[in-house]
Amino acid sequence: MDLTHNHPTDLHILKASTVDDANDLLALAGDHSVDVLQVTDTGCRQIASFHIGSRVTAIAWSNNSISPSSSDSWSIELAAASDDFGLHLLNKKADGEETIFAFGGGLSGHHGKVNDMTFCGGWGEDSTRYVATVSDDKMLMVWDLHPTIDIPSHSLESSPSRPQPTAYVIPFSHPLTTVTAHPSTSKEFLVADSRGSVFITDWRSDPEDDDRSHLRHSSLVELVDPHALAPSALGHPVKWSGSVAWRADSTDIIGAAYGSRFSIWDLSNLRGGKPFVTGNTFPDGAHRFRWSPSYPDYFAISTRSPAKGALIHVHNINYVHAQPTVFAIHPRPHSVQDFDFLAMRGIPRIAAAVGRTVHIFAIGVDS
Repeated sequence: MDLTHNHPTDLHILKASTVDDANDLLALAGDHSVDVLQVTDTGCRQIASFHIGSRVTAIAWSNNSISPSSSDSWSIELAAASDDFGLHLLNKKADGEETIFAFGGGLSGHHGKVNDMTFCGGWGEDSTRYVATVSDDKMLMVWDLHPTIDIPSHSLESSPSRPQPTAYVIPFSHPLTTVTAHPSTSKEFLVADSRGSVFITDWRSDPEDDDRSHLRHSSLVELVDPHALAPSALGHPVKWSGSVAWRADSTDIIGAAYGSRFSIWDLSNLRGGKPFVTGNTFPDGAHRFRWSPSYPDYFAISTRSPAKGALIHVHNINYVHAQPTVFAIHPRPHSVQDFDFLAMRGIPRIAAAVGRTVHIFAIGVDS
């Protein structure tokens, strides 16, 4: 059954939780707040609303989140970035009010739009301790949310209940569009820049190394999308774009959308960093690339161009050269601002933000 949920403002960012105990939760950001919905087969119920006060540019889910469908003692934990370059840790428990802890603003953090963020650290306790952010300022920052020392911020007052997070900064050569972490690894990030390069970056020192100054930030692998890289190398102006994702069940398979093409890499067969398969997607440029967490063979791509209305293309990697299944959500002049696969079991479902409405629909039917 297709579902819709209306929001009081235009929607800009949408992110579904992949946590097993919270796989029916969906976060969406409008002009000044982040709302959390619980999705069922018959409807959507808002269970939290965090007033940020400015437009949100990125959202990440913490493994500390538990849905009301899993426990009466449910809880929500998210990180959000706002367009004033500030970062916010959002919390709500079943028996409490929403709380917002601000960090990373001003001189202590980014000085460009934060385009993406992710919790990281593998399956262990560190998975809720570290948050990575990437920005137009060409910086990857890894934030320790629970530092052992309190370093006062230049622009934010330290909370009496917790010290300000500290950041480990990794510079890159070009504006960064995507950062993602895979739960099966605690040391690497997948980082994409706007030019067409994708890096697997090791950010953690060897735990057996007593010299803590040797924090590693080398790129173990650099992948390239030649189609995206060529215009930049020739000096042609390129719009900052690019969306990259790790396949849910494998760290070897990476997908990306740059411009009017998508690319898939297989790290077990590097081919000099070039993709093993490429294909055409939206002529006016793709915006978001997502893998399905419940059916990993499927991936989807969206565009923000309203040329043909609000569309999402769904592909099966086993038939990657076949024409995609096209889901037309709304006619012109509407467009998909953001979308994500829900992690709920069963037929994969997609949540898409179009204007002020979230549309939730299945990409198939029960056989």
